[in-house]
Amino acid sequence: MTKRLAIEWPDAAPFRDRDGAPIRLLAVSDVLDGTLIDARNRAAVTPIDLIVGCGDLDCDDLAFIADGFDAPMDYVMGNHDTDERWKRAGDICPEAIHSTAILRRAGLAIAGLTWPGTRGKGGNRSERAAWSQAMRLATRRLGHFGPMIILSHVPPLGAGDVATDPYHRGFKGYRWLMERLEPTLWLHGHTPLAASTEWSVEVGRTRVLNVTGAVIIDLLPPTPETLAAQRLRVSERVRALKNNPPKRPPTTL
Repeated sequence: MTKRLAIEWPDAAPFRDRDGAPIRLLAVSDVLDGTLIDARNRAAVTPIDLIVGCGDLDCDDLAFIADGFDAPMDYVMGNHDTDERWKRAGDICPEAIHSTAILRRAGLAIAGLTWPGTRGKGGNRSERAAWSQAMRLATRRLGHFGPMIILSHVPPLGAGDVATDPYHRGFKGYRWLMERLEPTLWLHGHTPLAASTEWSVEVGRTRVLNVTGAVIIDLLPPTPETLAAQRLRVSERVRALKNNPPKRPPTTL
């Protein structure tokens, strides 16, 4: 069964012309969720406003999902998404998000972090590359305090990862980035569901979701209380930035 989550989005702007309707995201990663194959199941969850992918899902499956829901799609590359494989997929899949790029989709700010290391068989993970991504994205968001979504293949360290497994451990640089930017949502794959006790965890003000398979996310219009809390959060971050200008983070591996 496809997992579901409803969460208030702390910004009213994306909902101005939606008559109170939520913004519905379909987040996918790693394996094709079998429930999406049946047209009756797809019809039951439409309309989908945006499909987002967190890597390692076959390009044919991505194309099938995008066509089946007739919805726009953005995704990042995972460690198994080799260059050779994706060169052959140019005609059926849109281009992946370039790492640390920030897009505007359905009124939402969405940033992508591709796999930090070499991809394919024998590929390696690079903590140094993850730190580089984190610093570039933090620099791009300097002075911007609105809510955002981050897509990555691997989660931040200690948030949805498997700390005892070097291959499925999160990245330190991503953890630093999450604590600095406090995105509303951080979506990832890579972590096997069987190896993790929870697919949804909260870290500070960020909800971290393991979207391996598929998760339907309904972003709900904010209540006045949520908007007030967001304004307070922004003022606190502005004050903290003035009192403590950003410093280059430690990158000791």
